[in-house]
Amino acid sequence: MRHYQPEKYPPFAVTVDLVVLTIRADRLCALVVRRGERPYLGRWALAGGFVRPDEDLDTAARRELAEETGLPVGSVHLEQLASYGDPARDPRMRVVTVAYLALAPDLPSPRAGTDTVDAKWEPVTDLLGKPATLAFDHHRILGDGVERARSKLEYTPLATAFCPTEFTVAELRRVYELVWDTPIDPRNFHRKVTGVTGLLASTGHTTTRDGGRPAQLYRRGEATLLHPPMLR
Repeated sequence: MRHYQPEKYPPFAVTVDLVVLTIRADRLCALVVRRGERPYLGRWALAGGFVRPDEDLDTAARRELAEETGLPVGSVHLEQLASYGDPARDPRMRVVTVAYLALAPDLPSPRAGTDTVDAKWEPVTDLLGKPATLAFDHHRILGDGVERARSKLEYTPLATAFCPTEFTVAELRRVYELVWDTPIDPRNFHRKVTGVTGLLASTGHTTTRDGGRPAQLYRRGEATLLHPPMLR
């Protein structure tokens, strides 16, 4: 067996980048931060940063989310999205990034972190419609994150991550409409969503916050996969 010589391989850094999505003012929004350091000084980017030597990837993602935004990490759905390793994606050095998708309902206004000068929620349609807006390859990463969210709404209960603990069918339908960016027939949706085994659990209470007649309040059920799926 040929002797392994690690010094012959060039070193490279690992970062985490965060596609953080929430619904604000009835629009699907993504978190972006204005960079306070080079490269891309002053440009908007996804939140993220370098992985420390003593961290695993999930720990680094949670730390960056807390440090750069001040958002309540414990209430955020966080999952690994994909890895990106184009040799030219970062002008400083060879950097491989592991992207994460984070979702939560109506997250508060973010605050800028130590290496950023501003942070805000921006409608996803505006960001994806302007590829030059984001630094690095973050436009691609954002697009992949949004498509992951859209796809997972079809076969998992992920839509409930955008809802409060107790929600109505109308509020859940609005999540699907905003994430999929398409109108949905209310009656067909109600029939489909209440027919999915384990998706909804009744609270036994009603609310009039949607307007009109009292609406049944639900919580997320025990299902991890939707059967039948909620196809676009």
